Amino acid sequence: MPLFGRDSELKELAALVDGPGEHAGILLEGEPGIGKSTLVERTVTAANAAGLRVLRTAGAEAESTLVFAGLHQLLYPLRREFDALPPRQFDALTTALGMSDSTAEPSVHLVGMAALTLLADSGAERAVLVVAEDAHWLDPASAEVLAFVARRIDSEAVAMLTTLRAATESPLRTAGLLVLRLGPLPDDAATALLDDIAPDLPAQLRRRVLAEAHGNPLALTELPTAAVDLGDAAPVLPLTERLEQAFSARGAALPGPTRSALLVAALDDGDSAAETLTATGILLASAVTTEVFAPAVTARLISIGSGTVTFRHPLVRSALVAAATDAERRRAHLALAEALAESPDRQLWHRAAGTAGADEAVAAALEQAAEQSRHRGGAVVALERAAALSVSPGRRADRLLRAAELAVDSGHRDTVERLVAAARALPLTAAQEATAKWVLSGFEDGMRESPSHIGELAALAASVAADGFHDAALRILWGAAARCFWSEPGPDTRRAVLAVADSFGIPDDDHRKLGIDSIVAPFERGDQVLDQLRVLAATTGRDTEADHYLSSAAYQVGAFDLAAHFAAAAALGFRSAGRLGLLTRALAIQASSLTRLGDLTAATPIAAESAAFALETAQPFMHATISATQAEIAALRGDYPEAATLATDAERIALAAGARPVLANVQLSRGLIALGEGRFDDAFTDLARIHDPLDPSYSLSLRACFLTELAEAAVRAGQTEAATALLRDLEPVAAATSAPALHIGMRYARAVLAGESAAELFTAALAADLTGWPAERGRLHLAYGEWLRRQRRVVESRTHLRTAREIFDALGFTAWSERARLELRSAGESSPNRDPDARERLTPHELSIAQLAAQGLTNREIGQRLYLSHRTVSTHLHRIFPKLGISSRGDLAALLPTLAETAG
Repeated sequence: MPLFGRDSELKELAALVDGPGEHAGILLEGEPGIGKSTLVERTVTAANAAGLRVLRTAGAEAESTLVFAGLHQLLYPLRREFDALPPRQFDALTTALGMSDSTAEPSVHLVGMAALTLLADSGAERAVLVVAEDAHWLDPASAEVLAFVARRIDSEAVAMLTTLRAATESPLRTAGLLVLRLGPLPDDAATALLDDIAPDLPAQLRRRVLAEAHGNPLALTELPTAAVDLGDAAPVLPLTERLEQAFSARGAALPGPTRSALLVAALDDGDSAAETLTATGILLASAVTTEVFAPAVTARLISIGSGTVTFRHPLVRSALVAAATDAERRRAHLALAEALAESPDRQLWHRAAGTAGADEAVAAALEQAAEQSRHRGGAVVALERAAALSVSPGRRADRLLRAAELAVDSGHRDTVERLVAAARALPLTAAQEATAKWVLSGFEDGMRESPSHIGELAALAASVAADGFHDAALRILWGAAARCFWSEPGPDTRRAVLAVADSFGIPDDDHRKLGIDSIVAPFERGDQVLDQLRVLAATTGRDTEADHYLSSAAYQVGAFDLAAHFAAAAALGFRSAGRLGLLTRALAIQASSLTRLGDLTAATPIAAESAAFALETAQPFMHATISATQAEIAALRGDYPEAATLATDAERIALAAGARPVLANVQLSRGLIALGEGRFDDAFTDLARIHDPLDPSYSLSLRACFLTELAEAAVRAGQTEAATALLRDLEPVAAATSAPALHIGMRYARAVLAGESAAELFTAALAADLTGWPAERGRLHLAYGEWLRRQRRVVESRTHLRTAREIFDALGFTAWSERARLELRSAGESSPNRDPDARERLTPHELSIAQLAAQGLTNREIGQRLYLSHRTVSTHLHRIFPKLGISSRGDLAALLPTLAETAG
């Protein structure tokens, strides 16, 4: 049959089949019946004719609770190729698809990496078209995996075509696919289609069908018959309802056994004809054969092929279900449950659907299934259904709140709010109400909340610990501590949180205790934390969660060298496990710490990766955090317009939430920009805000980390008295803790603010151990050289200025390099022009790949590290070589340092 009115869409789809373009695939969006499936079939036919391998899956409302069901349908034809996957990917994929005995929950992103590797390898042999229809009904796990793959196939011989109903949600909406929104057919195309389908339709009915169809192809196809059947007196209904009514009317005219078989098929979460026949036989208490389907095939409601039952359109399925009574649907579900004795997971869901009223046995079975689920989204659905079947309000509330906790882990805020609201509609105990508050604050570490909530969380933690649940109490208390970092609750609340932590009797070297102490009391407990961190630095790699806590602790107490060390280990562990949400955070700490140390070469690609993952994992506040770090990097490199843009982007998100550390880093970046542009008054104003408790940029811990920049701005702006007063306020803090960043900054500030008597202070500052802090050493040499030149000790100044220039050239601190060169010229010595480093010719993404290749990693190993296919890595390397003026990966090691740890 000809296809009317879709020429532009067919052109785009033909380009998708012919070869990869500017996008990884196409998303067809539109109302039911608008022609999505027809376009898909045309594309599949073209793909088969062109020799592509077509892999298909389709969402079905009945299957939306079955974890990874859609992915299983898609990848099962490639099962013989699973053995070629790397071991971790093989384990994750076979576990996800129920093809192994493992009960561990596989990371969705690791499953996604396995799917990507599988499809890319298959595409290397023969181009692949992935088709996912009705993605709004795919189970959440499968949809997330497909979105992960879609973001990464732009360099592969793999294309994706997916369909979505309008106004429905799916991760595939934000996966970079080209969206083609299918609207109604133009009037001339609608008329041509109707004339082709029903050329003999009376003129009056023809006008009515055209008016009611509104250009919807399915309506134009089905309404001619329905209009005749229903007559002129039929009520005017929304189009979807009218079509469902037409299909249900057609179904109602069928023999009773056929109607029963169709209802069973419509409620089944599979498409097996044998399965439907078995369940129908149980329902009717008599044997049935495939002949039972014949009247439905004749009525064009279903098609039968190779042992399957396929509904002509999803609206047929929904119409038949809607037309049945509640009792009929329950009986059909129970018949399916009895037929599925060898599929316990599916059997349980049909038992649950067939249960009227409360049933604690089924609810308990669903709760157990949730705890064993291979995906948090599936567990949430199971717990919500278990809650509906719970006998007592207390058990119902417990299950709803547990489902909400898991939804927090999955990042689904709307689901959390809905589940907590449902729980709060029940009579809650004090502990349940406290849990509800805690769960609601689980997003973004409690930002947007009143700081007064921190004390409530601390009290809840104490209560939970008193009941004997120490791990849960620690989780709650960690949440309270994190809020002390993002906001500023005041000393009384901080002491209250610390008192609760101390009451738990946790060993001093416990990573959770160190994390809490460092955030809540970064100065009072600073030395105690530092002592433990230095001992534990030798234990990295044993426990990823511990490494993550310890990186945070080191960051809080200004030990950026240790923070980078622990964060690298944590990132490696999270990367290996496919935990991209936590990997984002570990990379953010690592990038920020390396930037503070001055290692921009390592920090830049890590920051870029963290920013990309923050967007992919829907963590807007982490994206703001890393954007502020990227602004600092750009400012240090002298790219002030880029730095200003990134700072503004970060501020826009952080200001509304009162995220003080992000705002402090924004002010640091603006101070660096102003220093580089010679706006010294602005620089001092920007940096001094971080020290003002009434300013939203005030941060208790970070105010002690940016003293070098503050002191430099003060000297150049003539604000030495104001800076001296700020330093005086920090002297008691410096006396209480040996925090490295604080003392390095204090030594620098004392020297540059000392005026004529600065020589001894500069000498003392340079004599301190600055191993691993090259940027601070360079700043000291530059400041000392400038001071010596002003004192007319020109010959002595040159040594320090030359050292500063060499350090800043190596670090890529462009603005500081130029300052050192200018000072040297004033001291009578010229400097060679600085040639751009090889690394500066690459994008951050390219630099990540090049650094790993320089370490000797294979393309496949690099792909596993960066969550790319190895073929995408190869494509990038072939773009990198010309930029660096080399011809093979063997030349990379000579150009780029081996960053075994910092690249982690």
